[in-house]
Amino acid sequence: MRYTYLYLDPGSGTYLIQVIIAAVLGGMMFFKNGWIKIKSFFIKPKPGNDLKEEDVEEKESL
Repeated sequence: MRYTYLYLDPGSGTYLIQVIIAAVLGGMMFFKNGWIKIKSFFIKPKPGNDLKEEDVEEKESL
């Protein structure tokens, strides 16, 4: 029978936790952005939210 001995130092555990947290947060952002796109497809904008041409020109000049 053959045994394999692995060495795990404290840095490996910290790195593993960092990878798990990054994967969870990345997945949350991926699904949040997708949900916003799906929701915006079905929801019409409110009539008072339209920007006038003067407002757009003002914002572009800043």
